[in-house]
Amino acid sequence: MTVHAADAAPQDAASGTSKWSRVWQSHAPGYLFLLPWFIGFFGLTIGPIISSFYLSFTDFDLLTSPDWVGFANYERMFTNDRTFATSMRVTFTFVLFSVPLKLAFALAIAILLNRGMKGLPLYRAVFYLPSLLGASVAIAILWRQIFAGDGLVNQFLSIFGIVGPSWISNPNYSLWTLIVLSVWQFGSPMIIFLAGLRQIPQDMYEAASLDGASKWRQFWKITLPLLTPVVFFNAIIQTIEAFKSFTPAFIISNGTGSPINSTLFYTLYLYNEAFSYFRMGYASALAWFLLLLIACFTAFSFLTSKYWVHYDD
Repeated sequence: MTVHAADAAPQDAASGTSKWSRVWQSHAPGYLFLLPWFIGFFGLTIGPIISSFYLSFTDFDLLTSPDWVGFANYERMFTNDRTFATSMRVTFTFVLFSVPLKLAFALAIAILLNRGMKGLPLYRAVFYLPSLLGASVAIAILWRQIFAGDGLVNQFLSIFGIVGPSWISNPNYSLWTLIVLSVWQFGSPMIIFLAGLRQIPQDMYEAASLDGASKWRQFWKITLPLLTPVVFFNAIIQTIEAFKSFTPAFIISNGTGSPINSTLFYTLYLYNEAFSYFRMGYASALAWFLLLLIACFTAFSFLTSKYWVHYDD
């Protein structure tokens, strides 16, 4: 028995080696194809995330070695930085108004397109186009020209004898021009709303019509409740995008958040701290606070969704 066991051990080891060898040979091509993604993921995503977390606890200006300061950056953020508070106020105002207006406008257009009009693919493409172009530098420059003192908006108002202000130079109106630009980019949520509307059974509307329900009542009692999962998805995605909005504010204010910091988005303030003043440590702390803010909002949305989001069950 002992001899047989001793003889079996090398055979088992050999069979085990051959087994792992066969597994590696069968999976090696797949891992080789995934290698560029792994390099990008760990080198360009995970690596910078870990580095920024470390730098958020340091004083770093890109020219000298990082100096560990502990929680000093976070303490300054919440106790001794009025510009941080201003950027938060501007960003929350932008999110609070732009997201609901964009979703409402997108839903209205989706309901209109859902009526089965001719040339629907063409209309979908036309309405979706602003979502592709809206965040570009060219559109931001065009928007600045439209709302300038002698721009198209004021030229149109002059037809009726109205002298309009310089919308982007007046702190009372500058942020609203960016909100209008955001609402104009309604194409992406509109397409998603349209797909959700197509999933609602038409027999529900027929039964409601037989019971004498008006179109408005059908919307509140049938369309909106059955569309709440889509509303929930669009609300989260568009809110995250609103928190991350940067290009329009940067272009329209020439990177300063002017006038009087009325367009100083949080991301623009973070950018200036990092690349204008080279306070990389403090900018990293700002970035991590933004990540935490978005994560808290998303978690709160999921926790409260059970009270207003209705699924098939």
